[in-house]
Amino acid sequence: MATEIEITSLDLRYESYRMKHPAREGRLLASIAQRGIEEPLEGVPAADLFILLNGFKRYRCARQLQIRTVPFSSLGPEEVGAILNLLRVSHDKTLSILEQARFLTELKQGRGMSLAEIAEELSRSKAWVSMRLSLLAEMSPGVREPLFRGAFPVYAYMYVVRPFMRMNGVGRERIDQFVQALSGHPLSLREIEQLAHGFFRGPDSFRQEILNGNIALPLQRMKEVPADPEGCSEFERLLLHDLELAQKYLQRIMGKSQDPRLQSRSFNAQCHLLTAGILSRSRAFFQTLRKLHDRSGQA
Repeated sequence: MATEIEITSLDLRYESYRMKHPAREGRLLASIAQRGIEEPLEGVPAADLFILLNGFKRYRCARQLQIRTVPFSSLGPEEVGAILNLLRVSHDKTLSILEQARFLTELKQGRGMSLAEIAEELSRSKAWVSMRLSLLAEMSPGVREPLFRGAFPVYAYMYVVRPFMRMNGVGRERIDQFVQALSGHPLSLREIEQLAHGFFRGPDSFRQEILNGNIALPLQRMKEVPADPEGCSEFERLLLHDLELAQKYLQRIMGKSQDPRLQSRSFNAQCHLLTAGILSRSRAFFQTLRKLHDRSGQA
């Protein structure tokens, strides 16, 4: 049962655990202004305060509209149980995978629960819990802050930016730079994807433009590349395809060459012959590639 409480009695210690969505919050503000708060805020009663776990958008809208009392519903008598209850029903709520990860990290690191205990309490697999814990652990504050602030889209990070972490030479610092450089810019998923490919795979000049905040210029350059394959001759298309394959297999070879499983005598004998042939052509190959790069950049 929901009860009416003073908005000033809400404890906001978990506000940073929840993601902000400015567009959704704007629509919610208009709705609350017309019809009031229809769904209670949720959390934990604690002495003279009420610890808020769910309903931060409603809270901020109420403050903006100068609403003094709000409906409040308890998720449990104490914090750990309430957080577990919130996670149990998260499939029915708008609790993202990153928000789940924040609360799971709180249970494990802040409340001393083991991975097995959390999984059992939530009726989830250990892999489900572990994946979310590792997802948050790999994030630096420079990435986490804009994501939770709503300045960089989570979907773009998860499915466009994060896969680049598996590339050689792309560490946390480079990921941080890209996310921070694009944070706050109203870009589509397609535009972020285009910029990511240029930033992580393109020349230093392209990367520097993005880091300097000149987002429009590299985007314009990407748009100038013909999307229609008829923009190139047959010979040009064939060479572009060869270059794509070369880039793809260079990355694969660099990624696999350090694998400790490469140890059989048969492999070593054949590998030695093949690498000798490649190395004998490496100087001429890179000289040709450098000339092609310089010529195409001046066109």
